[in-house]
Amino acid sequence: MEEKSRRGIQSFEVGTQLLVELARHVKPMALKDLAKVTGMSTGKAHPYLVSFLKVGFVTQDASGSYELGPLALQLGLARLQRLDAVKEATPLIEELAARTEQSVAVAVWGNLGPTIVRLEEPIQALHVNLRTGTVMSLAYTATGRLFAAYMPPKVVEKLIREDVARQGGRSDGTVLITRAQVDDAIAETRRHGISRTIGQPIPGINAFCAPVFDAAGHLVLGITAMGPDATFDNEWNGKVAKPLRECALEVSRRLGYLEAA
Repeated sequence: MEEKSRRGIQSFEVGTQLLVELARHVKPMALKDLAKVTGMSTGKAHPYLVSFLKVGFVTQDASGSYELGPLALQLGLARLQRLDAVKEATPLIEELAARTEQSVAVAVWGNLGPTIVRLEEPIQALHVNLRTGTVMSLAYTATGRLFAAYMPPKVVEKLIREDVARQGGRSDGTVLITRAQVDDAIAETRRHGISRTIGQPIPGINAFCAPVFDAAGHLVLGITAMGPDATFDNEWNGKVAKPLRECALEVSRRLGYLEAA
């Protein structure tokens, strides 16, 4: 009985591949190109597009190429109006904490900078002074560096300067971190698409932070995985970073974000 209730309409599932590809491409697509990227013949793809035209899922331009139509726009806007980024992320970060056995936090951009709004601990909690409402350093933390990398420079510049100055230096006069080092860390984040700190700002505690983007490509969340050096894989595509990237990308997709074709 349960299997029957879950059985779908295969032809509909096949046809939606065409809509997904139209969503991935900014420009209208010719039938032959659309059929090729979906692995269909033009003869198979065409009837689906005729039906989608009738209901408004797609439209055709003067050249006969296809693009998403008004019904697709209406449904997309209706979905976006109901989305809550943190709510969408919550079940996924619970799974991420269990999978990586590391603490996982979600941060949003607040008035004072990146602010923790959700914290998920593994079975063995990480005993650090981190709780919801904590504002993360732009210079010293993986969370802060991620926001520094993807937020508009005019938004973060003043806060970065203040952050570096506020941290001061050691008793011997050496600076804890220079602005040049912060800029290097931000550039590293953009190269890898994820930020990393090793032993900063707390010795022995390491972290990665991955970005979550909305439908417009704007950074809306940072998802941070952190843990003790003894159990934390620091590799850029290792046992922590890889599932963290996958989690952040899935949340982004749920918010309407599409990777570049």
